Amino acid sequence: MKPSLARLVCALWLVAAWVTPLAAQKWQVQYFYDKQKSNLIIGDLQFPSTERGIAVGVIQEGKHQHPISVVTSDGGAHWQTAPLEETPVSLFFLNEKLGWMVTAKGLWQTVEAGRTWRKLPRMPGEILRVYFVDEQNGWAVGPKKVALETHDGGRHWSRLAAAADQPGLPVYSAYTCVTFATNLYGLITGWNIPPKRFAPERPDWMDPEGTLRQRETPHLSYTLATVDGGKTWKPGNASLFGTVTRIRLNANGSGLGLIEYTQAFRYPSEVFVLDWKTGKTNTIYREASFAVSDIWLASDGTAYLAGNLVHGQLRGVLPGKVQVLTSKDYKNWTAIPVDYRAEARSTVLAAPDDQNIWLATDTGMILKLVR
Repeated sequence: MKPSLARLVCALWLVAAWVTPLAAQKWQVQYFYDKQKSNLIIGDLQFPSTERGIAVGVIQEGKHQHPISVVTSDGGAHWQTAPLEETPVSLFFLNEKLGWMVTAKGLWQTVEAGRTWRKLPRMPGEILRVYFVDEQNGWAVGPKKVALETHDGGRHWSRLAAAADQPGLPVYSAYTCVTFATNLYGLITGWNIPPKRFAPERPDWMDPEGTLRQRETPHLSYTLATVDGGKTWKPGNASLFGTVTRIRLNANGSGLGLIEYTQAFRYPSEVFVLDWKTGKTNTIYREASFAVSDIWLASDGTAYLAGNLVHGQLRGVLPGKVQVLTSKDYKNWTAIPVDYRAEARSTVLAAPDDQNIWLATDTGMILKLVR
């Protein structure tokens, strides 16, 4: 073999060795609700272990909705559905068996990996999400500046005083995200959005031209941060466009955040990287044609962005093709192939570890990243 040819073959081999692992990845369907005259809208997904996973949502049949869970105990090989008594909002699992489910009417707990649930005592306010650092100590957030803490597994709750100190009327305010990077460092985010002076009289899909003429306006974005395991919380706020809808943190100080915008903004979403030790943030992704609806941060810093491709200026009316991008350097993004049937308005990511990453759509599909 000539030297030049040998160098070419070697170069091609090195390129193949570098791209093959990523190119070989794909999102493969593990569950698909495909029934006539009804739809499964998945609202949240959790995989507390490689074998056990649970999705919750509602089956919509005309004007009727039926709360339901979809559960696997063998890593997605088989799935079972079970009715729920109340409409689910979000999930949190501490381990393979112990988890909590926020519903439209309260908080439920399972000690059987979601096979059965029992309702906990009434909450002192409406909530959207919970986070527990152990079996006893947890936090809950919701509308009207609701931020709560429990030290007995959710049986009793008390309000965080710092949450109410933020500016803005409670009726136009909410805390929507709560997460911990370690048992000591935690972050709660929220917003205050007063009503617009001229509120639209009809839904976006009935008046698309009017919707597109509107302009996104800045509003207050809230933060509550703790560095002592929730003993004290430091409030902060800033004027921002859009709302922070997801925060993912690693124990080493790194983190990702997702901001989603209204129809009136140029971009549907924006992803930023953050250093929770210093408070510094930097935008790493925004694209007019891709609406990111969830993010995931692997332990080695690899980022995953999941959402749907946008067609036309009016977003979120019809499902779009699901897309997932990944990057290690936050500069070069690679699309991972997704099953052609996957369409959604919103997606959810979940993973028990870096090797088992799952995705659910609001159109009744659950997919796994296979290598």
